[in-house]
Amino acid sequence: MIIDLKTNISELRSFLILWITQSFSSLGSAMTNFAVVIWSYQQQGSALTTALLMVCSYGPYVLLSIFAGALSDRWNKKVTMLVSDSFAALCTVSVLLLLITDNLQVWHLYAINTLNGMMNTVQQPASDVAITLLTPEKYYQKVSGMRSFSQSLVTVLTPVLATAILSFTSIHFVILFDLITFAVAFVGLLFFVKIPKLKAQAGARRETVLQSVKTGLQYLGENRGILDLILFLAVINFTASIFSAALPAMLLSRTGGGEIALGMVNTLTGVATILGSLMVTILPPPKSRVRVICNCLLFSMSTENFILAFGRNTPIWCLGAVLGWIFIPVMNANMDVLFRSKIPLEIQGRVYSARNTLQFFTIPLGYLSGGILVDRVFEPFMAVQWPDSLWVLLFGSGKGSGAAMLFFVIGMFGALSCLPFRADRHIWNLEK
Repeated sequence: MIIDLKTNISELRSFLILWITQSFSSLGSAMTNFAVVIWSYQQQGSALTTALLMVCSYGPYVLLSIFAGALSDRWNKKVTMLVSDSFAALCTVSVLLLLITDNLQVWHLYAINTLNGMMNTVQQPASDVAITLLTPEKYYQKVSGMRSFSQSLVTVLTPVLATAILSFTSIHFVILFDLITFAVAFVGLLFFVKIPKLKAQAGARRETVLQSVKTGLQYLGENRGILDLILFLAVINFTASIFSAALPAMLLSRTGGGEIALGMVNTLTGVATILGSLMVTILPPPKSRVRVICNCLLFSMSTENFILAFGRNTPIWCLGAVLGWIFIPVMNANMDVLFRSKIPLEIQGRVYSARNTLQFFTIPLGYLSGGILVDRVFEPFMAVQWPDSLWVLLFGSGKGSGAAMLFFVIGMFGALSCLPFRADRHIWNLEK
């Protein structure tokens, strides 16, 4: 066993360095995002205000991703990641300077998130392909589990550390920590990680950007199973984005809620995904990856939304978080293995970028819809209900009750949306 462990570490050395340092950097970025959401909600008291932060991040990412993958496939992966991360760090520095001079406004954050979203369009496919290049195929599932584990650990630590720093110091120190994590990741990637070049990279340079885009779209058009799976996830992302837009508005507003409640729910979400990640890393490959993906998403959609809708206290909300997220890493890992094993390596950047556009275009729509529905539809509706009405009995009263009602609606929509894709024969053909 010790010999096998040494062999695994040796074969995955570059991946492990990249994984650890980038995960550390992700922690810093997530803490800054958490602090900024709280800051912006405290400034405006609006779900739409905080939702627009994510709209600005994902909007350019979705619009430009399909073209960025063509560039990513022909550019040096390491240089692309270093430049993108450096640009993100400069954006973080600008937020810190605006805070120090007491000039930070919400619209500044919108502009900065938009710029970051543009850089992510080339950074994300470059990173995805780099992981494939650094990982022998036999380790795909374990690596997917490890990445899910680190993402889950970030989810656990983010609210704990960010809330602690905010309680004893200020948002300035959260941002400083973010910059430290960036420096560690930058040095690790620059000096200690060697990313192999694609053998077909020279041929890719002869293609124009539009031809490369066509290659990615053509592959998806000829592989309906992967395309339909991507569209399935696009529908789930729409529901999940409405959920994410409504969650801070409800937990920060309801009686018994607040920053601590939001932090605890986020922490338990991370704990649940850590458990799911450990399951993926330890368990053998399933007989049917498609069945695992469909069942995990159906279970997630059918639990947390309803528990948040009818729950009245932090322990119940935390239970919902655990049930809603424990199987998401299992779903992600199996989906990741399907993509990496089915899509040819030499065109993964182009296909992943086409995937990003199709799979993630619903995220800004979901955040925008969630913010509008909370502020303009459900909260006003609940505000005029009589104390003895059925709606008040189900979802409570006061600010935050409208968001609770919205969770009920998206719970119904999310669960029902899983059923048609579960019966999709093209997705099931991926098992062959």
